[in-house]
Amino acid sequence: MDAKNIRLFGRLADGKAVYGITLDNGEISCEVITFGAALRTLLVPNRDGKALDVVLGYDNLEQYLTEDGYLGATVGRVANRIAGAQFRLNGQKYILPRNDNQNHLHGGLCGFSHRVWEIEKVTDSSVLLSLMSPDGDEGYPGTMKATAEYTLRGKSLVIRYIASSDKDTLCSFTNHSYFNLDGHNSGCAMEQKVKLFARSFTPSNAESIPLGTVTPVEGTVMDFREMLPIHTHIAEPDLQLLQARGYDHNFMLDGAFGTLHPAAIAKSERSGIVMQVETTLPGIHFYTANYLNDGRKGKDGCAYGPRHGFCLETHYPPDAIHHANFPSPVLKAGETYAHETVFTFLGTK
Repeated sequence: MDAKNIRLFGRLADGKAVYGITLDNGEISCEVITFGAALRTLLVPNRDGKALDVVLGYDNLEQYLTEDGYLGATVGRVANRIAGAQFRLNGQKYILPRNDNQNHLHGGLCGFSHRVWEIEKVTDSSVLLSLMSPDGDEGYPGTMKATAEYTLRGKSLVIRYIASSDKDTLCSFTNHSYFNLDGHNSGCAMEQKVKLFARSFTPSNAESIPLGTVTPVEGTVMDFREMLPIHTHIAEPDLQLLQARGYDHNFMLDGAFGTLHPAAIAKSERSGIVMQVETTLPGIHFYTANYLNDGRKGKDGCAYGPRHGFCLETHYPPDAIHHANFPSPVLKAGETYAHETVFTFLGTK
């Protein structure tokens, strides 16, 4: 790899190279690594024009290999959980690895988040990565080709996923970045504010599996229709919060599925950074890093811990294959899965 913005990030035990690709358009910059097609850094200006890195990540490949949490990763074939680690499609039962209690989480034991993606094309401000997933991979039917494209456009980071399969299968990707708009090394992010463009959410059980109902947020601790500090209700004795140790819930977005629509706005009063999220997907999973262990070593030697960031994962609802009232994650043979999410950074004075 001889492009000036590509570096060797590390090597797997078998010697396979993992690269880091730096993108910079003069307004914002980031680094994407080929392991997990993960967003490792994202630098955006604060109110004083100083660049802050607003995503959690690691400085070495070993941590991406061994630590849990999926920091910055592209998650697939199916993001989030599938109950019982099994599903039926076209009359056939498929058994998946159980890696979250009795359930299947984030694509399995070695999902897309733990594969080395290939660099297809790179420019100063964009990179296109690809991955081939064989028939039967982690239990899923069909040979799938997937691409993940990161593009800087003005003060926006655009993430676009495209996939196709030669058999009917399931498909629901997401980017699993943990955001902290005061900087990745600034500690607890719960003073930051969030607004979700969602009038309803999907309550879940103690294993974070949706109950199958779609419930209005009005009058509940899930109501983020107006901008609120994340901590506002997080310590309340609400069953949904107690089960998940905080927010770890899917919200059904108000906008039209398949067209780019508002999903969320996040804001830090301290840094002045405002992040606007738009997506073509039907749901957004709001997660407050409840399970990041204290003292985990992050970039630049800093320590991460619970609630040091928050995730805004756009995807199909969790366990959608088992709920006919949820948008279907089935990708038909020969059809194309094509979705994008746009993160735009707007400074405030």
